[in-house]
Amino acid sequence: MRTPAFGVALALTVASLTGPARAHPPTTQASVWVTTPDRAELLHERAPVTFHDGASDLTTITVDPRTSYQTMDGFGASITDSSANVLYRLSPADREQTMRKLFDPRQGIGVSFLRQPVGSSDFTAAAEHYTYDDVPAGQTDFGLKHFTIAHDQQQVLPLLRRAKQLNPALKVMATPWSPPAWMKTADSLVGGRLKDDPKVYDAYARYLVKFVQAYAKAGVPVDFLSIQNEPQNRKPSAYPGTDMPVRQEAAVITALGPLLQKTSPRTKILGYDHNWTTHPGDIASTPPGEDPETDYPYKLLQTSAAKWIAGTAYHCYSGDPSKQTDLHNAFPSKGIWFTECSGSHGPTDTPPQIFRGTLTWHARTLMLGTTRNWAKSVVNWNIALDSTGGPHLGGCDTCTGLVTLQPDGTVTTDAEYYTIGHLSKFVKPGAVRIGSTSYGTTGWNGQLMSAAFRNPDGSTALVVHNENDDPRSFAVAVGGKSFEYELPGGSIATFTWDRLNVDVPQQLPLAGATASVNGADAGLLVDQDGSTVWQSKEAQAPGQWVQADLGRAQTFREVALDSGGNVGDYTRGYEVAVSKDGVSWQTVASGTSTGQLTTVRMRSTHARYVRVTSTGSAGNWWSLADLRVYR
Repeated sequence: MRTPAFGVALALTVASLTGPARAHPPTTQASVWVTTPDRAELLHERAPVTFHDGASDLTTITVDPRTSYQTMDGFGASITDSSANVLYRLSPADREQTMRKLFDPRQGIGVSFLRQPVGSSDFTAAAEHYTYDDVPAGQTDFGLKHFTIAHDQQQVLPLLRRAKQLNPALKVMATPWSPPAWMKTADSLVGGRLKDDPKVYDAYARYLVKFVQAYAKAGVPVDFLSIQNEPQNRKPSAYPGTDMPVRQEAAVITALGPLLQKTSPRTKILGYDHNWTTHPGDIASTPPGEDPETDYPYKLLQTSAAKWIAGTAYHCYSGDPSKQTDLHNAFPSKGIWFTECSGSHGPTDTPPQIFRGTLTWHARTLMLGTTRNWAKSVVNWNIALDSTGGPHLGGCDTCTGLVTLQPDGTVTTDAEYYTIGHLSKFVKPGAVRIGSTSYGTTGWNGQLMSAAFRNPDGSTALVVHNENDDPRSFAVAVGGKSFEYELPGGSIATFTWDRLNVDVPQQLPLAGATASVNGADAGLLVDQDGSTVWQSKEAQAPGQWVQADLGRAQTFREVALDSGGNVGDYTRGYEVAVSKDGVSWQTVASGTSTGQLTTVRMRSTHARYVRVTSTGSAGNWWSLADLRVYR
């Protein structure tokens, strides 16, 4: 039943989110949207900030439009059976307002990616778990004559169709928690394996194709399809799951790939769909004598089935996002998608604790941790739940959604609404992540984290998170223009701006580094990771030097000395020398530094080695998050 409180609160929130789609800001200004962990600001549009010529002495996030990484597909969650049930408890008018709040790019946050269960998951409102081809125990249906998506026609598909109307750029991924029980060793949706039979692999492949075709016919084309949710979760807690070793997943994909190519060429197959590292519990549950396959995504991409696999999907429940980069480096032609992470909480946590803890962890780990490690998507779990964390049948009983239906009928927004919203509202599908310096870590070091994106229309979105509990002042620089800003402790900001009329130099790759002091850590100078810092580990003194190797003689005109967030640890004076052979040196620049980022400009120089020597003294250590060389 609709209540006045819901209507007023939601209308105010929707009104506050309307804005950035109307027009791009002037090219000299950046729009600013902020969320704070005390809920004082929730995707609040602040006054714009103006770029000016010149640099800043503050810790500086340098945005580099000439360095590009992955193309983004979208950001969102899942309209699970439980989420659909919750949304259908609302009146039609309130359901429409909530859908707009989630999917409308102007009036809401423009959720642009949904990962949909194929059949039942732990988050179902049904009395029993189900697939789309259930038959009585002991029977089979290799002809798939009993296949039907009638269950989803009631609530899930109408919501999906409305979501696509509100945001036509929305992409849909589909993931099964279990094949039909008659295909499995224990004749159960909970646990067990696929029967090791080519006929079963073929039947399961055809089952998935029928699902894709049925959804497309229902108005919801499937863009991505994985084979099994969490294939190493061998003992799910009273909800559907399947132990699917690499060889079985590869067998299904080998059967599925050619069928999808003929029937739905738009649908890309994603492998694995599990954690960054194999959970210790999954290792412990490995059948005796079998390989726990802790390198599952690597092994899968080494099989012949890899020709059909677009890339790998990851979850957040074990490990950290750096594992995505490790896999990318091993298989650079394959994509990375981050596809599940649920907010959760302790039994005695208060709402303010839940909001703050979820906001800050998701900000550094998912919003920025996954995207800085090649993820093309950031996807939470349930898009909507009720205040009990349900309904659910087995599985998680402390999960949270993007929005929550309260006992009084109001719909409230959770921290995940804002962490996803700071991306989905401003970073459009097809955007490309571009270079930006970032000094924080997913493990928390109290510094600033960032990720920058160039949208298809040429505008830029920069997301910044202040990990520290205290306010932090910093600068944002693009070429020769910059602005300064201060963010409250724990907060998130998205800055957006149109094309800037500015010359941006091209950063050159560096092959290695050495240093006269603390040489063991010299590699941290040139790893293009501002969260790793080379430090002299002794007071600054004349004669200390660091040196970068470009790998071969190249032409350059700028050297950046970036001390990141280690405030005060910049060199007081410097001299820059260059060499073609590492033996004969020529001094090309000298000067003094006054802040965290010093950009040394010189005449166009052709050399292989660059050495920066300290010419001043200070009680501080000399710290460098990055040494960068530009053409």
